[in-house]
Amino acid sequence: MTSIKLCVAGATGRMGSTLIREAITRGFKITGAIAAKDDPNVNKTLREAGICDLNVKIVDPSRIMEAAKEADVYISFTTPEAEVVNIPIVADLGKKIVMGTTGFTEEQMRKIRDAVSNKVPAVFSPNFAIGINILFNLLRMIKMFPAEYDVSIIEMHHSGKKDAPSGTAKKMGEIIAEAKGYTSVTYGREGISVRKPGELEILAVRAGGIPGVHEVIIAGPHEIIRIEHTAFSRSVFAQGALYAAEWVYRQDKPGIYSMNDVLGLS
Repeated sequence: MTSIKLCVAGATGRMGSTLIREAITRGFKITGAIAAKDDPNVNKTLREAGICDLNVKIVDPSRIMEAAKEADVYISFTTPEAEVVNIPIVADLGKKIVMGTTGFTEEQMRKIRDAVSNKVPAVFSPNFAIGINILFNLLRMIKMFPAEYDVSIIEMHHSGKKDAPSGTAKKMGEIIAEAKGYTSVTYGREGISVRKPGELEILAVRAGGIPGVHEVIIAGPHEIIRIEHTAFSRSVFAQGALYAAEWVYRQDKPGIYSMNDVLGLS
């Protein structure tokens, strides 16, 4: 058990509320909770919002300094627009960071990296599931397949997920593109659309309440390999994010780290 103090941004969302409940069962202390300005739970306590049995007040981002003041680690599952503003403030406060927000543009991520890299230790990951992060490393072996083997990615998430493809699928795509030498990406097909040389295929499905499914298809002329990771619930992401919080809490050197560092896979 731990007594690490957390400030959670996106506290009322699917991931944030799951993380808070998981954190409490594991002995973390929730000292701050942040939600979007227009969230109906702002100014309510976590108890009043039905998230957990704590009197911690949910505040909007204008009060982020107040919410993060007592925390050891700031954990966020929000939006890119929110984090471009929030992360520099938290870094200036000297708070260690675990960020699972996805969907950033290159410019947004550059601003966040510049704000963090020389100030505090931070763990950024598009997916905190332990299995997915081990799968990232397995995918590097794709370079061993002959050139005529094609690789495609299919990802499925709940109908409310805003960004597509998922941050996890994009990370998979980066690894596969490097291994196979792919230079372009196709996100769907219609009509006459023959697969071109050097092309990676990523397909996104949004349906129901799916927490997350990622499948990698490796197909040669006479065989196929299918590797699938399925998240049964959001608790798997919360668990990984809390591993990351415990790890980053022990770090003193500022910089941006990955789940490979957390899991000792680097």
